[in-house]
Amino acid sequence: MRCAWVAACCLMIGVSVQAVTLRVKPGDDLQAVVEAAAAGDVIEIERASYRVNLKIDKPLTLRGLDRPTLTGGLTSDTIRVTAPDVMIEGLIVRDSGDDLNAQNSGIYIYPGAHRATVRQCDLTYNLFGLWIEKADDVRVEGNRITGKRDYMSPQRGNGVQLYNTKGAQVIGNDISFVRDALYIDVSHHAVFRGNRLHHSRYGTHYMNSYYNLWEDNDTYYNRGGLALMEVREQTVRNNRAWGNSDHGIMLRTIQDSVIEGNVVAGNQRGFFIYDVEYTTLRGNLVVDNVVGVHLSAGSTRNIVEHNDFIVNREQVRYVGARDERWGVKEGNHWSNYLGWDRDGDGIGDVPYEANDMVDRLSWRYPSMKLLLASPSVQALRMVGQQFPVLRVPTVIDPHPRMQAAHGGWNAWLGKHFPGV
Repeated sequence: MRCAWVAACCLMIGVSVQAVTLRVKPGDDLQAVVEAAAAGDVIEIERASYRVNLKIDKPLTLRGLDRPTLTGGLTSDTIRVTAPDVMIEGLIVRDSGDDLNAQNSGIYIYPGAHRATVRQCDLTYNLFGLWIEKADDVRVEGNRITGKRDYMSPQRGNGVQLYNTKGAQVIGNDISFVRDALYIDVSHHAVFRGNRLHHSRYGTHYMNSYYNLWEDNDTYYNRGGLALMEVREQTVRNNRAWGNSDHGIMLRTIQDSVIEGNVVAGNQRGFFIYDVEYTTLRGNLVVDNVVGVHLSAGSTRNIVEHNDFIVNREQVRYVGARDERWGVKEGNHWSNYLGWDRDGDGIGDVPYEANDMVDRLSWRYPSMKLLLASPSVQALRMVGQQFPVLRVPTVIDPHPRMQAAHGGWNAWLGKHFPGV
């Protein structure tokens, strides 16, 4: 055993001694330098423009000095990585081909290229910014990714595409003008934190993935912000989804997840909740959306507590066969609650019902919304509460909170999709 330990140490020392730093200067053949390098070497690239469809088939570090540009010449992948333990940093990577079937990418991380790192790069005018397939423990950090802005949305690729991966960390990236900023499929135990996802179809298009963390991301000026579908065991915490032309956060066919502390503001629909069970929504601010929550398809057995629903034109649009009870223990705040608090405990004395006769009439006759603030309509709402002859199933909060938990909610007013 002692001999084996000594041999291992000698081997590690040998690898350390052999690793060198190579310098690429303007006019040099970058592919030739990569092919001549040994595993573990560092290749430093001086500032210039290099026309290359680079293939990296060994563990290397590719480091840009003063932001050199690698251009793929509008063909194939600009960089293709097939080996594990490759680091790419400080580069401008641009001009991939535009073949959707071949998934042409700025950087294509091939199956088996585990532990790849791409950081502090600009990936621009590529079909896909990063395509990552069957590669585990990949880290994508601090990059700016923009797509082919002159292409129609269906013709673009995605900013970062993860397929069949584990342990990815996608942190602090700015992604825009792509089809979907993050497209995630069959990828588990990942962290998505501190990203800005904007001016795309979806900020996140996400399916069939489990045990992931979404935290402190901004999704804005997309068609949809976060679209989380066919998943379970998600934590979606302290994100901000605002100014999206459809939904802020879509939860579709989700189980056993926690959605907490998010701000959902200025969207057509704040939350779109469809076929969701055994999920907790807590401490979210839902403000100034056209529809605060669109709830349907048997979304039940969820815990919905301590959220603030403020000045949404329609707080909840509920489609269901029986009443759904929210706020059973702690209650939620509803800015249009018309009840009272005689004992001063901060909880309304009468339950809040999300959809009353006035709501249903305004759905049928949209022009009626012009009169919602009038005394006559408010009186009609009170009459409907006292004499519920036209009552249909709705969301009921038995303990409505009189005060909002989010003191700075008015800072989120007016953040709508441009032109809306």
